[in-house]
Amino acid sequence: MGINHLLDHTDSELKSMRGIHKGLMHYSVSARATLSSYSDPEILKGLPKRVDWRESGVVTPVKDQGRCGSCWSFAAAEAIESLFSRATGQLVELSEQNILDCTPNPLHCGGRGGCEGATAELAFEQMEITGISSEWAYPYMSYGGDDFECNKKPRAYAKISGYVTLPSNQQDPLLVAVAQIGPIAVSVDASKWSFYDSGVFDSCNQTQPDIDHAVLLVGYGTDDQFGDYWLIRNSWSPGWGEKGYIRIRREITPRCGYDITPSDGSGCDGGPPTITVCGTCGILYDSAYPLFNSSFPPQFFK
Repeated sequence: MGINHLLDHTDSELKSMRGIHKGLMHYSVSARATLSSYSDPEILKGLPKRVDWRESGVVTPVKDQGRCGSCWSFAAAEAIESLFSRATGQLVELSEQNILDCTPNPLHCGGRGGCEGATAELAFEQMEITGISSEWAYPYMSYGGDDFECNKKPRAYAKISGYVTLPSNQQDPLLVAVAQIGPIAVSVDASKWSFYDSGVFDSCNQTQPDIDHAVLLVGYGTDDQFGDYWLIRNSWSPGWGEKGYIRIRREITPRCGYDITPSDGSGCDGGPPTITVCGTCGILYDSAYPLFNSSFPPQFFK
């Protein structure tokens, strides 16, 4: 752990930066159509031992969400940026503010919308309808924690054709997806991340993880000293962690815990009182990536 620009933030301010309330996650995981369980030993044996999509030139620079609980819009925009780049060869910074302002959330899923939280899946659903503007045409304005009205004038730069949700709490599909498709939007328990400095992190509450943050999974690997890890891009500025990134422990047999407060915040009604969450910091619980009207991404999970 180390000292960074978050040191002077109060607990309430730090919590506001983790813009997911768990209610939606349970509601959406149970209500949405998920893919069947996936495990193919032959494909798993053929995966590279190390993946880092930054090295392929399909990841934009690390950004800073500021004091707004907009992590969900950053994770969604970043996933679209990277997979749009893989599909078209164009790497363009896309507008988190477009997602933040223009994604309706009438059921208060994952929060009350805007700076008070939502999820990447909601963002994908809206961007399938309207498309997403470039960062240049619709710049980020909510750094201070303010919400704004949707500006419908900027032209959409990219449009997705849908999204894929990976099977919940299963490691193999996530490994295959990040290795063969590209960066994936994931949800995690980041309540202990504020003062992370470097190394492979393994200090989350694995017994009772508290899913509260959306980030971008950009790869995995093995550290000679600390073992296997997942490589995650955060949205708390390049001055946080390892130049804006964190490596968290990746296990051969993932640990699971129970989120005992799924109704925290203002999530959707109807969720179960307790849910199972697996992987370090709950990384295996909820993950998704966008689709485009092209041959990419290939459909591995059928």
